[in-house]
Amino acid sequence: MLVQNSKLLNLPILSVQDSGPIGSIASTIVDPDSLKIIAFRIYGATNSEGGNILDARSVREYSKFGLVIDSADELISEGDVVKIEKVLALNFSPIGLKVETRKGSKLGKVTDFTVTEDNFSVQQIIVKRPTIKSFLDPELTIPRAEIVEITDYKIIVRDEEKVIRERATKEDFVPNFVNPFRKTEPAHSSAEIEDDSTTSRTKL
Repeated sequence: MLVQNSKLLNLPILSVQDSGPIGSIASTIVDPDSLKIIAFRIYGATNSEGGNILDARSVREYSKFGLVIDSADELISEGDVVKIEKVLALNFSPIGLKVETRKGSKLGKVTDFTVTEDNFSVQQIIVKRPTIKSFLDPELTIPRAEIVEITDYKIIVRDEEKVIRERATKEDFVPNFVNPFRKTEPAHSSAEIEDDSTTSRTKL
């Protein structure tokens, strides 16, 4: 299941040992090489060591109530893990980056992104369209597979926006209904068909 990065912000950190919250998520730390949340910056941390970073590998479970960890001792300082320290030095965030195709077509700016609940790997970026194009299509959801390059200033994707939109729609769509018109039924009068159409709706 996917969760939006914006939904993670302010989410409580729940400690099994302390039987309650020990802080909340201030921001996420994304590694641009793996395109994955590798840590969380915490505010209101209550551990005695003064650390305010939570390594994503320490998360036992994600729920709508918060991220579950073993104890406050899981919180670390910025220099405790070399990998996290290096990513912090990059000061990277997908939010606000421009998005373009390989041919230079400008698609907009990243306003949010989705990650998996199990390992916080980025799966989609959500792009706000330029003002001129936003009247017909205010947002564009681009799958991770379309991303070909990430720089300090922009994300470059593979295809033109029409292809991206069609592909994202096909990947996200999961049929959950039975089409009544595919069944072989005895012929009905036009009046019966009209009556059925007013009392039955197919929800997409």
